[in-house]
Amino acid sequence: MKKLILFIIILLNLNTKVITGEIYGSSVVTDGDTIKILHNKIRLHGIDAPERNQKCIKNKKIYNCGVVATEALIKKINKNAVKCLTQKNKDRYNRFIGICFVKQENLNKWMVRNGYAIAYRRYSKDYILDEQFAKINKLGLWSGTFLKPEKWRKLN
Repeated sequence: MKKLILFIIILLNLNTKVITGEIYGSSVVTDGDTIKILHNKIRLHGIDAPERNQKCIKNKKIYNCGVVATEALIKKINKNAVKCLTQKNKDRYNRFIGICFVKQENLNKWMVRNGYAIAYRRYSKDYILDEQFAKINKLGLWSGTFLKPEKWRKLN
């Protein structure tokens, strides 16, 4: 029984995110999953938004879903200060990885739940239920057809 409890504790600790810092201030939105606060670039943890030039289809019409995602994040932040809880490590583009908030609302979750981004399963399972909500309710990207941003990047 003690071994089982120890195993469960180790397993839970492996699944826990290490958050080591906080970056707070006025932000500039780079795209649907990246912002900049002061000189710190922050990639929103666990989500993947369409790229700026990425096109999607809705109602048989092509639209720039990357721009739509970027504009949605800009509008959501609405000149409010943003607080990002950042992880210890940076990504290969030297960006912090963070969970960002406006007031008390998790922006990462909001982007996925409203269909402006998808859950980035390669790095996290945190927003899968939010993606399912958006998909069931045909919100954002899920109201039409699109390539997953990761696949779009590989092709372009």
